[in-house]
This record gives sequence, structure tokens and C-alpha cells, in this order.
Amino acid sequence: MGNLSITYVDISSIKPYARNARNHPRKQVNLIAAAMQEFGFTNPIITDENGEIIAGHGRLQAAKQLGLTTIPTVQIGHLTRTQKRALRLADNRLAEKAGWDLEILAVELQDLQADGFEVELTGFETPYIDVILDAAANK
Repeated sequence: MGNLSITYVDISSIKPYARNARNHPRKQVNLIAAAMQEFGFTNPIITDENGEIIAGHGRLQAAKQLGLTTIPTVQIGHLTRTQKRALRLADNRLAEKAGWDLEILAVELQDLQADGFEVELTGFETPYIDVILDAAANK
């Protein structure tokens, strides 16, 4: 394993992977763009040595939507073609395997609301937030 470094590149130099199995509906891209506006571009796009995306297709779409001209990337050049293909799947699928501690989630959402933060920027939709907060209030 080598050291990773972030490099800012021209957005036009990034190439989406033609067989990307993950789709990014407009609603999700809008949420990513809103998060980028609020927090900044905090999660670089991972590319290979040719500028082809390994992870970050949704972030690229959001960056384009925001009119960004340069974006942060991390280039990974040590993987084989097969490993890159596998990482594209694993990067998305492994994140889906995580769960939520609903009690802690409720506390975090309550605190964010108390601070006047627009909690929908976390990616949670209002009806789900309401369910979580109602469940916490009824314990």
C-alpha cells in the first residue's frame, strides 16, 4: 500500500467508466450537489492512471451540475484491470452493508435540528427523519 495524495484536476480530464453498474438518479445527484455546497468537496473521486473513474460517478455528476471546473481526485495505479472492476463494485456494495444505531441517529438528528441545521442535507428524507424522531420520543 502506498501513500495517497489528492490532486486537483480539470473536470474534463475525468472519464466515467462505461460499464458503471451503479446508477445515480437526479434526486440523488441533487442531494450530493447540495452536500457539496454545504460541506465542500470532501470525498475525492478515485481514478486510475488514465483518469477513468473507479469510485465517484455521482460526485462527478454533482460537480458538473454545480459548474465546477477542477475537482479533487486520488489516483490509484497499482491495481490490475480485474481489481479495478472489482473495487468499483465493492466500493458501493460494502457501504450498503452498514446499518444505523437508531438511538444515536435520533440524538444526532435532534441536535442538528436544535442547531437550526437543514437535516435533509444529511441525505435523510423528512418522513424518515420524522419516524426516527417519533420513535425516540416514544421510548
